[in-house]
Amino acid sequence: MNGQAERPDTEAEAETSGAEPEAAEADGEDPGAALAEAEAKAADNWERYVRAAAETENVRKRAARDVENAHRFALERFGKELLAVKDGLEMALAASENASVESLLEGSEATLKLLGSTMERFGIEQVDPEGESFDPEWHEAISVQPSDKVEPGTVLTVVQKGYSLNGRLLRPAMVIVAAE
Repeated sequence: MNGQAERPDTEAEAETSGAEPEAAEADGEDPGAALAEAEAKAADNWERYVRAAAETENVRKRAARDVENAHRFALERFGKELLAVKDGLEMALAASENASVESLLEGSEATLKLLGSTMERFGIEQVDPEGESFDPEWHEAISVQPSDKVEPGTVLTVVQKGYSLNGRLLRPAMVIVAAE
């Protein structure tokens, strides 16, 4: 018009009119390239997430399978050890026709000793509380009997021994306790 460039009417118009393209151009970036880069980064992150989720699921399934196998085969070693006891009993029965009472007794004692040592190796301990104080957590009183030989509340007789597995009661000892 009069040779001067038109000026925007307000400063706000000056800031918005063409400021964005100039800023993008000043950075040397194309908005389309920046968007493509962001999309590529998002796709890469998504792929990482999917792989991590799959790996987590595989670890969970593997752990569940390992726990299941541990439950199913936990007694495998114990079972193999008991086979020796069973074999000893079968040999004793097979030899019983021609064996003397003494040899049968010796075989039975040896088999019982083998069973006891196998149980000990696996943490099964005998609870034999004769002469000890009655403990209802470890003993089951089936009867009380007066006694002047021991103090009241003491185990007089063990009718059936109890057993524990690594400190946890499997079966309480069945006992007769001195009456109070």
